[in-house]
Amino acid sequence: MDDNVLAADEARRIAQHEAMKSRVERDVNADITARAESARAAETPRLETVATNFRGKAIDEVVGKDREVSRARGLARLSQVVDYIFCLIYGLLAIRLVLSMVAARSGNGFVQLIDNITNPFYAMFRGIVPSPSVDGGFTLAVPIIIAIVVYALLHAAINGFLRMIAQRKTEI
Repeated sequence: MDDNVLAADEARRIAQHEAMKSRVERDVNADITARAESARAAETPRLETVATNFRGKAIDEVVGKDREVSRARGLARLSQVVDYIFCLIYGLLAIRLVLSMVAARSGNGFVQLIDNITNPFYAMFRGIVPSPSVDGGFTLAVPIIIAIVVYALLHAAINGFLRMIAQRKTEI
């Protein structure tokens, strides 16, 4: 019988403990809710100010990023145009080099067209170094090779400058 009384007494104490624990938890939660409600009313203007500032900063950041993306797109397009122009120059100078290497007739219409188109790009390099030639008129036009190398360096410099502008850091 003592075991039954002890077990019943233990069960009653556990039930009372759980009831008390439940009541304390409910009172604490009610107190927290009441304090939160009163704090909300007092802090509402401050919270609105902070929220407005955050919204303004977020909008400014989005607008700034949109401008950066637009500028980068424009510079990428400009870089593509520069690439196209330099590729045309490389191609035309390479054709002129091949025509001089195979001793193409200078009276031919195509040879004259290539010479006339490339003269503005080649004129400043003409005569820098002698061009070796062999019997039959085959000539290695070294100035054309120098011109292609110089234009390649200029091309790389322009693209590097555009890349530097496009990826400029605005924040530290």
